[in-house]
Amino acid sequence: MVQAEPHLVTLIKLVDEIPELPCVEKRKRGRPKTYSDRLMVKAVIVMIVRRLYTAHSLLAFLDEETELTQMLRHNLSEVGKFPNRRTWERRFEQLAPTLPSLIGTLGRYLIELLEPFAQTGRAVALDSTALRANGGVWHQKDRQQGVIPHTSIDSEAGWSKSGYHGWWYGWKLHLACTIGSLWLPLAACLTVANTNDSEKAIELVQELSNDVRYCLGDKHYRGADLAAYCRLTERILVTPRSGRYPHKDTGVEVRKFFHKLRSQAIEPFNALFKNIFEWRGQVPVKGLLSTQVFVLGAVLLYQLVLLYQFCMGKALGKNIKSFLRAA
Repeated sequence: MVQAEPHLVTLIKLVDEIPELPCVEKRKRGRPKTYSDRLMVKAVIVMIVRRLYTAHSLLAFLDEETELTQMLRHNLSEVGKFPNRRTWERRFEQLAPTLPSLIGTLGRYLIELLEPFAQTGRAVALDSTALRANGGVWHQKDRQQGVIPHTSIDSEAGWSKSGYHGWWYGWKLHLACTIGSLWLPLAACLTVANTNDSEKAIELVQELSNDVRYCLGDKHYRGADLAAYCRLTERILVTPRSGRYPHKDTGVEVRKFFHKLRSQAIEPFNALFKNIFEWRGQVPVKGLLSTQVFVLGAVLLYQLVLLYQFCMGKALGKNIKSFLRAA
């Protein structure tokens, strides 16, 4: 790795450092893939950093004759060939289902490399955060009638409500993140907004490193299936207890302590993540698959930046937004 090369080139080269890329399905009949999934991930990283949200805009950017784009084209080529626009578009759609497993793979690798539990307890926080859909909102009265009143509306998104955000139309990003001084996302998936948090929680826990001992969640993660799965994998699920407050059982002080740790990690990380990629307003694309590619790709990019900082001996988790702006 050459430190003097552009940051963006170094970042996409780090994709090759990920131990493995998951295979989510058996190979179908027909012509085999010419280009690897790893190459598609590299292109998504370039698109997120440069805010290019279509294959056409990616190719237009790479057509510019600069030293950076020449290096990028070289690193986005395989078997002596560079994919055409239709290939990029088709393969981006196929990439979405692989990203949660890829984030989990890199998360487990970073646990071994960065050792975030060396100074803190082996706990992760589980949560979901709201992401508003691109364009207008599809009101329920129109939705029930099957009427889409404006072309800006993303009809694949959904409605949900939370105590903090109120009603919103869009998506949910489900996350598992370390607690302590380093906020490291270990697992992620993206769904429509009206998905119950507990439905995706087991998928998050399945991607966690065996080093994780405690899973901390709010009341939405208080479910028998998740608790049973945590016990099966020798983990402890800690959530608020049901019933009237104040609770007076012997475990109340322990739960308060864990809840404070959770709120000091996952909520600031959700805000930081949206701030870095400037998605406090709306996501930049439409459709479930496209939104999964770019939002989950951004989680993967955050992990890669931590890997870059570790390799370069820099402070972990610091100045990530300014680093990406300079890439």
